Amino acid sequence: MVALVLPRLISFEGAGRRSASVAERNVAALKSAYWIVLISGFFEPLLYLLSIGVGVGDLVGDLTLPGGRVVEYAAFVAPAMLASAAMSGALSETTFNFFGKMKYMKLYDGILATPVKPFEIALGELMWAMVRGSLYSAAFLVVMVALDLTTGPRALAAFPAAVLVGFAFGGIGMALSTFMRGWQDFDLVGSVQFALFLFSGTFVPAESYPAALRWVVEVTPLYRAVDLIRGISTGAFGAVQWLDIAYLLVVMGLGLAVAARRMTKLLCK
Repeated sequence: MVALVLPRLISFEGAGRRSASVAERNVAALKSAYWIVLISGFFEPLLYLLSIGVGVGDLVGDLTLPGGRVVEYAAFVAPAMLASAAMSGALSETTFNFFGKMKYMKLYDGILATPVKPFEIALGELMWAMVRGSLYSAAFLVVMVALDLTTGPRALAAFPAAVLVGFAFGGIGMALSTFMRGWQDFDLVGSVQFALFLFSGTFVPAESYPAALRWVVEVTPLYRAVDLIRGISTGAFGAVQWLDIAYLLVVMGLGLAVAARRMTKLLCK
């Protein structure tokens, strides 16, 4: 593995190449058992979709979206499960795994002895996180098309949106991980993640909440992610979804910048 990665790390082919080498290191370090953990993350949103979206959907009936488009409840829930899958896949890699490599494995101390910079490590880890998030997203979109919850062309259009969602949450997770003091602090991250999952327009429209709570819901990153993917998958893409894209790009940039700055402070003392 060292013979594979080291020559790339000491080359001077640009920041993109060095960041890609960090991601390649993670691929080279994969073990067979990890694939079981990786694949298991796909089934959680799928089970939610089948139990609540399809099962409870028979009791709820159809819903009317803000633009007036009427969709069945399962088609309303499925984009939210896709956004949640992209979020969970990215956060899994950029919180627990990233923190363990940085604080306990001291992996980045060795990498910083090469020309790779902290920002490039952060970008490389974010690329790797997106491999996981993209796998979940692609598999879930296949399920949505198979269940007739969206069309093939809309699923293809939704995939890059899901990748953007993963990048945004990957940046958030990495930035938060640089502030963690120990494993117990990740309980807070898990609690916030679960609250986002429940109250980001996932199972009910944001318009169902009281005005003050609705405002809080609509500024959360998962709600913007759900709104973007729901707009694409239901054919209701409009001006608001461009705002969602801008919002997620800003979140991703801020997360990456904070992570790189904090890694420089922690690892280059």
